[in-house]
Amino acid sequence: MSFLKKLKSLTTWTRSAGQDHLEKCQQLIGYRFRDPDLLELALTHRSYVRAGNHHLPSNERLEFLGDSVLGLAVAAKLYEDHPHKREGDLTKTKAMLVNELTLARIGQEIGLNQLIRLSPEEERTGGRERSSIVSDAVESVIGAVYIDSNFHTAADMVVRLIYSRKDSIIADEAQRNYKGDLLELAQGRGEGMPHYDIVSETGPDHDKTFHVIVSVNGHKLGEGWGQSKKEAEQRAAAQGLENYSHLPT
Repeated sequence: MSFLKKLKSLTTWTRSAGQDHLEKCQQLIGYRFRDPDLLELALTHRSYVRAGNHHLPSNERLEFLGDSVLGLAVAAKLYEDHPHKREGDLTKTKAMLVNELTLARIGQEIGLNQLIRLSPEEERTGGRERSSIVSDAVESVIGAVYIDSNFHTAADMVVRLIYSRKDSIIADEAQRNYKGDLLELAQGRGEGMPHYDIVSETGPDHDKTFHVIVSVNGHKLGEGWGQSKKEAEQRAAAQGLENYSHLPT
């Protein structure tokens, strides 16, 4: 039996509740699925799967696919809209549009976070507001739209939901790509690429905290903590930029 058929046959949602849930999501994203099971899968977090004591798939594979579709859609639109921008500037702008914080905020703004299938424990501990969970769900939905239709349709949704907010996202200082800035500084000084080490992962699966240290050319520059590796790395890079003036030359 395929994963999608298992998902359909083993789901604990009632048929009417599930249909209402999926209908609301389709209205939010402005796309109607030919295969609603794909959308249901995109909204299924791994905590829901584990709590159910069954072998349903989670949205992790769709998130992997959606990440690539998102990146290509944004890169193509930036290339088209800014014919005179340098590669470095395009890369920075793209990073701001596709990072975890941006996707989480958009997922919360449109209400997608309220439709993710979470375990009761994840629900109690604030999973619907957790950036990593919400951003992964956004990417999963993008991946699901791509499979259900084609790249053009998925890219149109990316433009409507994400790229259309470009100006406000770029104006938000909180969206600064600290990792990219640190990389640019380090390479400009001939120091090579910053190296990020995960020092520890603490807490249960539904509420982990990551501790990351960043170093350049063997010198520790900063450390950061976050609820995802990306968040911890960004915070470590931000501290690294502040300490960069003390790096031996």
